Parts: sequence; C-alpha cells; structure tokens
Amino acid sequence: MMFREAKLVALALFHTFLLAICAANGNQTCRPSSCGEIQNISNPFRLKGDPSGCGDPDYELVCENNRTMVNVREGEKYYVADINYDHSTIRVVDPGVEKGNCLSTPLYSYHYIWGTYDTNWEEVTNTTVLMNCEQPISDGNYIPITPCNRSNVTSSSSQAYVYALVGRKSMGVGDIKYSCTILRTIATRFLKPGNLSKSDLQEVLLLGLDLSFLSFRCKSECKVKGLHCERNYSNYTVQCTKRRNFLTWCFLYIRYTLHVDYFIQNFGYLLDGDIIAGTILIFQLMVMIIIGRAVIGILCLFAYLIYKFRRRHLSLDDDIEEFLHNYQNLRPIKYTYSDIKKMTYNFKHKLGQGGFGSVYKGKLRSGRIVAVKMLVMSKANGQDFINEVATIGRIHHVNVVRLVGFCIQRSKWALIYDYMPNGSLDKFVFLDQGNNIPLSWERLYKIALGVGRGIEYLHQGCDMQILHFDIKPHNILLDEDFTPKVSDFGLAKLYSTDESIVSVTAARGTLGYIAPELFYKNIGGVSFKADVYSFGMLLLEMVGKRKNVNAFAEHSSQIYFPSWIYDRYDQGEDMEMGDATEDEKKYVRKMVIVALWCVQMKPVDRPSMSKTLEMLEGEIELLKMPPKPTLWSIENHEQSMVELPISSSNSMGTISLNGR
Repeated sequence: MMFREAKLVALALFHTFLLAICAANGNQTCRPSSCGEIQNISNPFRLKGDPSGCGDPDYELVCENNRTMVNVREGEKYYVADINYDHSTIRVVDPGVEKGNCLSTPLYSYHYIWGTYDTNWEEVTNTTVLMNCEQPISDGNYIPITPCNRSNVTSSSSQAYVYALVGRKSMGVGDIKYSCTILRTIATRFLKPGNLSKSDLQEVLLLGLDLSFLSFRCKSECKVKGLHCERNYSNYTVQCTKRRNFLTWCFLYIRYTLHVDYFIQNFGYLLDGDIIAGTILIFQLMVMIIIGRAVIGILCLFAYLIYKFRRRHLSLDDDIEEFLHNYQNLRPIKYTYSDIKKMTYNFKHKLGQGGFGSVYKGKLRSGRIVAVKMLVMSKANGQDFINEVATIGRIHHVNVVRLVGFCIQRSKWALIYDYMPNGSLDKFVFLDQGNNIPLSWERLYKIALGVGRGIEYLHQGCDMQILHFDIKPHNILLDEDFTPKVSDFGLAKLYSTDESIVSVTAARGTLGYIAPELFYKNIGGVSFKADVYSFGMLLLEMVGKRKNVNAFAEHSSQIYFPSWIYDRYDQGEDMEMGDATEDEKKYVRKMVIVALWCVQMKPVDRPSMSKTLEMLEGEIELLKMPPKPTLWSIENHEQSMVELPISSSNSMGTISLNGR
C-alpha cells in the first residue's frame, strides 16, 4: 500500500517537472546574438542557427570566420560593418576590399537595390568607375590605381593602366575615354570629383555603403493592415497611408516622366534645401492644376456629347410621336419592351444577325409565332423605321410580309412580323451559302409570280404608290408553303398615284439591283420602273443560281450578267437545268425573257409590273426577245455606263438618303 502511494507521489512530481520545463520554454525570450565585431544582433535580424521564431528569415545573417555576413542579392555576400537599429540601416562592405598599399578590387558592382534592403540614394553622392586603359591618361580626374592582383583586372597586355574615375551618379559610357574598358561601377558617398587620391577612394570603400531595412517596418506596420507604406529616408521613418488614388498616381507618373527626382539627386547640392522644398511644392501645385483642368475638360466634353445625343434622340422621338399621332388607325400594335422580352422568352431563340441588329423568334399570347427584329440604335435610322411601320402598316397582301406590331421605348426599337419558317429566298438561290436543297424550277417560277404580284400591289393596289427601292433575294421571305413575301420597307417611299416621275436626291438600294436612272438622270426619270429593274435582276439570279455580277469571270462578256445570259439564249443554249421537264424549261425561258425586258437600261423600254406579270403568266410562244441589255445602250455617250458601280454588287451594302 505504501509502495503504491510512493509511486503516485513520484508520478505527480514528474508531471510537475515537465510542466515547469514547458512553462520555462514558453516564457523564454529571444536573446541577442553576436558574431565578431557585430554585437546584439536582434529583431528583425537573426543569426543562422538561432532558435526558430527569433528574427525574420528574410534578414538572416551568417557568421563566417568570426565575421558577420549578409546576402544582399542572390550570390552577392557582403561583410556587415555596422547595424543601426535607430535609423534602420545596415552598413555593408564589399568582401574584396581590404586595407593595404595597393587597391583591392571590389568583387561586386553596386546596383540600385529594392526589396529586403533599400538603397538610400540620397546618401549616395556619386559613382566611381574602375577601368582598364590601354594608354596612360593625363587627366587629373583619373586616379591612378595600383591593383593588388593585377591579373584579375588587366588584360593580357602587361602595359595596361588601371584608373578610377569619380563622377556624378548618372555617369555613363560616354564619359569614359575611348581607350578604356570598364571593370567595376561602384556607388560611393562623401566623395567629390577632383583632387582625389587612391587612399581617399580606399577609405570610402572600406567605410562601406548604408542599406536601409525600412521595408521590414513597412511589412510589420503597414502591409499587415492593408495600407500603403511611404518610406522617409531623411528621418528614418515609415508612414502608413491609404492606397494611392488616381490623382496621386498621375502626380507620381508626371514627376517620374519629368525626372524631378533625378534633377534633385544630381544637382540638388547647388540649391538650398528650402528652395528645393518650395520647387517641389510649386511643381505639385502645377500638376494638380493641369490634372484638374484636364478632368474638367473631359467632363465638359462628355456633357456636350450627351447633350448632342439627347437632343438628336429627342428630335427623333418627336418625329416618331408625330408619326404615331397621324397614323393612329394603323393595324400594327404598339408593344412595350417588357412585352417584347416576354414574347421572345428574354431573347432566347436567335434567328439571325444583320447590320441593323438581331432577329429573334417569339410567341404572342394567342399562340401566334412571330419574328422580332431588334434594331441597334447606333445603326438604326428613324426615318427608315417610320417608313417600315407606315408602309406595311397600311397594307395587307398575301405576298407582302405582315407587320404585327412594333416597339418604341427610348433606345429600344423593335419590329414584329409574321414568322417565316423557310427564311429568305437567297438561301435557295445562292447554293454556295450552305443550302444543298435547291427548289424545283416550278417552285421558283411560282415564287417569281408571287413576288411580282406583291410588287404590283405596292405600285397600284393602294391609295398611295409605294416604291420599294430594295428588291433582292434577301428581302423575299418564304412561309411554310414557300409563299413569297416582300419585306424590309426601310427604303420605301410613298407617292401619289398621279405621279409618274418621283423626286429622289441620291441613289438608294443595294448595289447590283439599283436601276441605272438612279445614278444617271439623262436616261430617264425615277419611277416605279426602278422596282421593275430590280425584279428583273432577281429573276436572272433565280435562273442563273448566282449573283448578277461575276467579278471573277474569265471573259468580259460575263461580267454584266444580263448580257451573258442574253448571248447564251441568242445562241440557242439553255441554262443547266438537270432533269427538267419540258414545262419547267418553258418556265425558265419565260423568266429569262421577262427578266431581260425588265433590265433594259432606259426606263421607258421596261414594262410595268402589270405587263411583266402578264408576260410571265402568258404563253411562251407570244414572247419575243428584247434588245440586248448592255452597259453602252445609253443615247448620251458622254457619260458611259461603265462608271456604274456594278462590280460592287457582291457586297450587300445599302445606299440610303434622307430626302423623298
């Protein structure tokens, strides 16, 4: 029993002993280290081998041969001559410099240092260059040097001379004699050029250079708080500030660009300290004034641009509001932008993209499928928008696309049409666009008839004469039954049915489909015959299955498409029609002959749309070939039709104008 109690007492004493040791270790403080002449090495420095947690690993010193050494940069180890904790500086000496009658050459070139240690360049007053020269130099600024180990600093020639030149901090290669080669560039202090000796230079080199470790205080006092650190080398302090704003960065950038700090460092000794401080203050005020004026100018420019945009936009809104007031009885419904987002399911299904904007598939509350064309404000034209709504809104025809509604809400403009499942005609005419399912000749013939009826209705079926001015395959839409619908009335113009000649101020339409009278007034006035010409080009493209201009044709006769087709038919050659039936060949021949009548150069030689339909629907035997359409068939030869920009027809660019 007594043995058991003794065992428990011994165990308790052992635990108490362990706790005492742990407590002693926990309360132990890091004691200063020493190495040679450097005593009391303490935070942030630590000597290699000190307990972990004592000092900062980035500031570790090494004791070698009873001398303290520090790694300033990778591979560059210096002797530590002194540590001043009050000034946060450590003085380092190149290990290659030693006392003696000869000059020992430094192992390293001093460079600008930034990181763990900072170079206080305010104390560095000049740069000393050690050089090897082929000839003796009599200049008094060149200090003759007797190197301790000549083989390390001279060339193979035993007659080489070694000199030291003390100059300004920015001294470069241009300041060195052409016969000399630079050995070392050393940052020195307390030396002024002139009347210097080797012993003066050696004394300064043995004194060493002060490096600052204010960066440690920046890390421990500012960066841990997420603040910016400003070092002040003159009073050995750091200041924690908020992150620099835009103006501060501008000031620093301009100060750096103008080399203000460089001027002060190199020529500051010529000026009084108060003068320097006053100059910097004036400079700061000037920079602030310049930046302030620039900011005010930019703000004024933005305000002016916003004013011009709003004024233009409000003027456009006034035109649209006036239009809506005058056409209150139009069939199309005015929708809000919120309605547009709902019917398109927040623009989920995109049907296509064009220069005007994007087209999305939508669904009305009634279940009706529609196509919503969202216009880009920067590319949209208010007059074209009004033309579209005013023109289609007043008509209803089986071969004219139906405008269901529209939206005008600030910068959100939209047009809502009946949905055309088969897209536009160009996909079925120009097979190189990726559609490998060509339509039958009978189907193409019926589409041609439908387009012609739609154009005839625009010309004669309304109380106003509507000229489309942009008939082309891209603007012919096809429904689920391939019934054609004339669309895109952005360039359309309304005229009285009594007007046979209309007034336009410039060509309008797509190059390659524009009637020549829109370019040259000497061949006739502009009328509904302009749409007839475009319809003729459309028929030729449907038959030829390519665009009406072949810029890469082998023969010049093929460049103008109507002339090329005319020559083929005049020589008895049919188009490549595959396994077409006799009836289909008749359809194609009728389309070609009617198209050639429609593209006659003079408007007076072209048929009306009514006559065009009559020829298309009539018997082929009753049709006769028209005169050959040619670019030179204008009576006034002073202005040749070669100047007509037909070669640009492959670019589907649209020409528009502001006048009626």
